[in-house]
Amino acid sequence: MKIGIIGTGNMGRILTEALLDSKAVSPSSLKITNRTKAKALEIKQIYNEVQVEDNGKAVAEHSTLIFICVKPKDIHHVIKDITPSLTKDKCMVSITSPISVQQLESITTCSVARIIPSITNRALSGISLFSFGKHCDPKWKKTLQEMFAHISKPVEIEEEITRVASDIVSCGPAFFSYLTQRFITAAVKETKIDKETATTLAEGMLIGLGDLLKKGFYTLPTLQEKVCVKGGITGEGIKVLENELGDVFEHIFQATHTKFAEELEHIKKHYDLS
Repeated sequence: MKIGIIGTGNMGRILTEALLDSKAVSPSSLKITNRTKAKALEIKQIYNEVQVEDNGKAVAEHSTLIFICVKPKDIHHVIKDITPSLTKDKCMVSITSPISVQQLESITTCSVARIIPSITNRALSGISLFSFGKHCDPKWKKTLQEMFAHISKPVEIEEEITRVASDIVSCGPAFFSYLTQRFITAAVKETKIDKETATTLAEGMLIGLGDLLKKGFYTLPTLQEKVCVKGGITGEGIKVLENELGDVFEHIFQATHTKFAEELEHIKKHYDLS
């Protein structure tokens, strides 16, 4: 099977390298391209057998499975450009959340899917979110699920939870990275610990927390119970969180959904779902 990836920016590159490192795909089977060709050539320097093409047309023409990893506003143009190569036996996958599989099916006749990856997939971990087109061939569903099982836990979702699922899986690492950095900054400000030491300790804590959950020793609630001894120091810290966090996370979801609605409105003119 020949695989093509159009767009090797941040997430496109993460996906490419994860699939290659996990051996879910072989370098010789992969064709890639990017508007700034130098970004695609950087990948080839690491994986010599990967083929870099000049444009999306060349990638799509010689691939049976095509990943579109560009910004939402650019997807319609890219798909229209490669449409002559999107025959019914092929499969096209978009990795962007604002465009639904129904919209993708409205402009192409091949099998389509949407797979929203996470930066955690680069460590061959975390979740990838799946949505399949109504007419997606079952063989492609199986192929994609098996492929992404090498780098993640594939989870199929309904359209109405696309944004919140993406917030948790795809945006979540950035949100919790920010919170951890604030945690570190506060520790340095309020105590005699230096930033380097605090960072090392915080990173190690997060890795250990992930391992505890991954190995099933605790759930999030039971883990908190184990650490938070009645009348102890941790409990005092939890009280501060309870009193001061307020509705911050509710506000996060409100903000992301507002932005998502704006993107949906901007791109829907390109897709006829009547």
